[in-house]
Amino acid sequence: MSGNFATLTFEREMAAPPSVLWQAWTAPAARAIWAAPTPAVTVEFLEADPRIGGREVSLCKVAGEPDIRCEAGWLEMQPPARSVNYEVISREGVRQSAALVTADIVGAGEHSRLAVTVQLSSLASDMAQGYREGFGAGLDNLAAVAERTMVLERVIQAPRSLVWGAWMNEEALPQWWGPEGYSCRTKRIDLRAGGEWVFDMIAADGTVYPNHHRYNEVRPEKRFGYTLHWGEDGPKHADAWASFEDQGGATRVTLAMIFSTAEQFREAKGFGAVELGHQTLGKLDRFVASR
Repeated sequence: MSGNFATLTFEREMAAPPSVLWQAWTAPAARAIWAAPTPAVTVEFLEADPRIGGREVSLCKVAGEPDIRCEAGWLEMQPPARSVNYEVISREGVRQSAALVTADIVGAGEHSRLAVTVQLSSLASDMAQGYREGFGAGLDNLAAVAERTMVLERVIQAPRSLVWGAWMNEEALPQWWGPEGYSCRTKRIDLRAGGEWVFDMIAADGTVYPNHHRYNEVRPEKRFGYTLHWGEDGPKHADAWASFEDQGGATRVTLAMIFSTAEQFREAKGFGAVELGHQTLGKLDRFVASR
C-alpha cells in the first residue's frame, strides 16, 4: 500500500497489574468499553477472536457520518507482555490506512506501563493526526478501565467441554455458583445471548442478595459476556466475561469484570470480592471433578 507513512508512539502508566492490563487490552468485552474515543462515537464489534490468527472487525459510528470499518488481526500474543496486530481502516468500502500495532506491557505489583507503537501507512492525509487523537483518547479510556477491572484465573483439571458444560448448563450452574456457604435460588434462567439469569444468592445466615445477569455474547467453549445488575432490572454494577482455554488437557478459566465506577471497584475489593471469586472458581473445580 503506497501513501503517507508515519510511526506513532503512545505510553501510559496504569494503576493495574500487567495481567489485568493484558485482559483489558485484549479481551473483546473490555475493548468494546474503552475503544470509543469520545461519547459521541459508538463502536460496534461484529467479530472478535483474541488469539494468534484471530480477527476483529468493528464499526466506528458517528451520527450523520459514514461508518468507519476497522479490521484487525492478531499476529503475536505473549501474555501478559506483548501483542502485535495489523489494522486496516476503510470508509464506504474505500481503504484509508493500514497499520502495524505493537503493544508492550511492563510492570510489577499493582502498576504497569503500556507502550504502543503504530507503524502507519495511509492514503488519507489526515490519518496520522486522526490516529494521534483517537488512539490517544482510547488509551486514556483504557487506563480508567484497567484501574477498575478485576481478573480471576484458575486451571481446572478437566477438558474444556466439561468445564463449559458445568457453567453454561441451566441445571448445573446454580448448583455451584457463589462463594463458600452460599446457595442460589433461581427465578428465571436462559443462558443464551440475549438471555438472563434472575436469582437470589443466599448466605449461610439467610441473608438474601438479589442478582440479575444479562448475557450479551455466547461463543461455545470459548467465552461468554454478561452484565451484572443489583436485583431484577436493577442498576448495572459491572460488565463481565469468562473465557476458556485448553491447557494440556486441562482448562484455564479466566473470569473478569469491569466495575461501572472506581468507587464500586474499591468497595468490592474491600469486602473481599477477590477471595470470594476464587472460592466460586474452587466450587466449580470441585463440581467438575465430581461429574
